[in-house]
Amino acid sequence: MDELRTVKQTSSAEFVEKKSVFIGYTTSVETEEDAKAFIQAVKKRHSDARHNCSAYVLANGIMHSSDDGEPSGTAGVPILEVIKKSEIVNVVVVVTRYFGGILLGAGGLLRAYSQAAKMAIEEATIVTYEKLSSCCIECQYNDYNDILYRLGQFKTLVTKTDYTDSVKVYFNVTNKQYDDVINEIKLRFEGKYDVKKIDEIFGII
Repeated sequence: MDELRTVKQTSSAEFVEKKSVFIGYTTSVETEEDAKAFIQAVKKRHSDARHNCSAYVLANGIMHSSDDGEPSGTAGVPILEVIKKSEIVNVVVVVTRYFGGILLGAGGLLRAYSQAAKMAIEEATIVTYEKLSSCCIECQYNDYNDILYRLGQFKTLVTKTDYTDSVKVYFNVTNKQYDDVINEIKLRFEGKYDVKKIDEIFGII
């Protein structure tokens, strides 16, 4: 996976269907624990609601849905399907329902929960993160500005600099340009410095 699409921020959206109030919430998460914590937070906020149905999808393939008391397959699954059709991951959606006294039927519930989930995701907007290599290069002080110049020729982001007897420059670079950066540093400094890859992360440069 070279890109990760997820929601940009926590958001909510609300509508009324035959006197029942549906409130959709969504946020970006990284783990199942994060997703479960968000679900519990919404349940606590709306402890007086009849149902707090939910679904989440993670980048590692884990997904889960809950009808939370609604007829099987009428709430959690439709929420999950909206997430999947949006082609986003690392996201959790919770839809709270305050029952208005009028039964909606299986089809009506499916449409209502789907709409609430879709509205919440649209309110949050979707962002795409690239896979990045988190790197470090240690250089002498007299080469520091030249190193920064070379890094600046590519899609990189300097995240931290440590100044001791030498200079350690920590930076992120897109995986697509990682080899190009390695080759540029080796060519310019004739193998004097090595770029060390620390980790791979998702982010925006």
